[in-house]
Amino acid sequence: MDKGSSCGQLAAVLVLTAWLQACGNTPPAGGTSTAPAAEKSSAELGGGGRPVGSPYSRSAVYGSHGMAATAQPLASQLALDILKAGGTAVDAAIAANAALGLMEPTGCGIGGDIFVLIWDPHSRQLYGYNGSGRSPLGRSLEQLKSEIATMKAQGSLPADFRGIPPLGQLPVTVPGTVDGWFAIHERFGKLPMSQLLAPTVRYAREGFPVSPVIAYYLQRNKLAFDQRLAGSDLLANIDATWFPAGRAPAAGEVFRNPDLGATLETIARGGREAFYEGELARRMDDYFQRVGADMAYRDLAAHRGEWVQPAKVNYRGYELYELPPNGQGFAALQMLNILQQVNLAQWPRDSAQVFHYMIESKRLAFEDLARYYADPDYADLPLQGLLSEQYARERFALIDPDRAAADYHPGEPQLEGEGDTTYLTVADDDGMMVSLIQSNYRGMGSGLVPDGMGFMLQDRGELFSLQPGHPNVYAPGKRPFHTIIPAFLMKDGEPVMSFGLMGGSMQPQGHVQILVNIIDYGMDIQQAGDAARFMHEGGRQPTGVDEDGLGTVYVEPGVSAATVEGLRTRGHRVEVDASGVPFGGYQAIAVDPASGVYSGATEMRKDGTVTAY
Repeated sequence: MDKGSSCGQLAAVLVLTAWLQACGNTPPAGGTSTAPAAEKSSAELGGGGRPVGSPYSRSAVYGSHGMAATAQPLASQLALDILKAGGTAVDAAIAANAALGLMEPTGCGIGGDIFVLIWDPHSRQLYGYNGSGRSPLGRSLEQLKSEIATMKAQGSLPADFRGIPPLGQLPVTVPGTVDGWFAIHERFGKLPMSQLLAPTVRYAREGFPVSPVIAYYLQRNKLAFDQRLAGSDLLANIDATWFPAGRAPAAGEVFRNPDLGATLETIARGGREAFYEGELARRMDDYFQRVGADMAYRDLAAHRGEWVQPAKVNYRGYELYELPPNGQGFAALQMLNILQQVNLAQWPRDSAQVFHYMIESKRLAFEDLARYYADPDYADLPLQGLLSEQYARERFALIDPDRAAADYHPGEPQLEGEGDTTYLTVADDDGMMVSLIQSNYRGMGSGLVPDGMGFMLQDRGELFSLQPGHPNVYAPGKRPFHTIIPAFLMKDGEPVMSFGLMGGSMQPQGHVQILVNIIDYGMDIQQAGDAARFMHEGGRQPTGVDEDGLGTVYVEPGVSAATVEGLRTRGHRVEVDASGVPFGGYQAIAVDPASGVYSGATEMRKDGTVTAY
């Protein structure tokens, strides 16, 4: 693009918008479905009936000894194989996550970060692990701003672009997933890592048939990379790894990634050190130097994730546990604290009143998210104040039951002492339950694919703010605000459900909708996920690149026309979206405390399945 060309800058804006939409973090313009024509044609025929339950939902899956729920059927089966071989739920979760990095590269991979909640039946404790990586030690805020300014001057970014670009080396942070695998394996694993990674190594070399939804997202990413990185040297490694035929693999087509297989084999042989300090780290460093990236060997060598204390709120007798910032899990806790102030069950689930209260609670919680959520090593955050009952009452009092607020602002909680994705959950015969979420952030990641290694580095650093003084402002060696959040539900000190819902800012909203469906309206674990959802987008952002205060509410076609009109009458801006893209992907395993029987659910909006024995 010629510098100063208004047409060229408009093209850049359109390409950037296409990239954001293609990577699944922005709903399609106008809320229209992007489903293939054949799927639209088949949708003209209505669904069949069911002898039990809701007509839109399937049966939950039941099992007594072990269960796995993931976004890809082969990964679920692989996890079950590990359980049957004597592995723990942690072993099976690691094996499934490795497989998903191969089979669902549009949502995760070893170039990204990981967060985990683990219920250990022996110590009877819930453990939390934050496996997020940090920004390059050798780049300051001033240098980052300077590099962005240079990109604008050269025309590779629109002149009015705000924030950190989603592609290239600037959003890259240290990948924390491999370190996280070894940390949770050391504490709760049983089988050797070589046995856990071997099935994925085999699939990577021999190939596997691509599943339909993942094929759809691969095509979207291929289009986005071709547009956004046109003329870039980064495209060669992307195409060689995932699009060697010059196109995305179709559903049912056998796909191979032998480079990733070799990388995983090296990790299995050399441990985490091979990835962060040894052979693989040196190869990544060579690549960083070749493409002029600020990330370096010393950033990899310095990385360590950490065990953290999960936080909870009580919602109608149940305790929801989430991990503390730098993730966004507290937003779900804040939403539930606000909703605790009103009895939703007095209205039908599909009523505009229920949707209104949930939407407004989301808007309030996300104002605080934008203001306070950040790496706690770099700021004093009012974490306890954000979750206090008094603060929840104050925030709830701001909601007009009959009208959407034009805008909200962050609150002032008392300061007391003291992020496309894949989600999976596994439970074993001893009662251990794992809630694990892992991501490269937007789409497949930054576009940086280290030579011959078979994976893409994440673009999580896009979520830093560039505003000095903000808790989430960029700094060297700092963890950015994170969207990915695993969840865990308990009651009276006993585990109830391990669950999660992938999809950017949809995640806290999704957690709350699932729990409202189950706790307030008595849906079973599968119905709660299949029911139509909303996703609110807008308001202040943790990046400082704020959006319209009122925002837009996207709803699925299962929300009745009367409810949509009722929301519009209350002042909400509402769009109906039939694509399934903005509404996340849910997996869950519940346990009956009396019998120990597991029930599992997976997501109709994804390719996943639940396996059990």
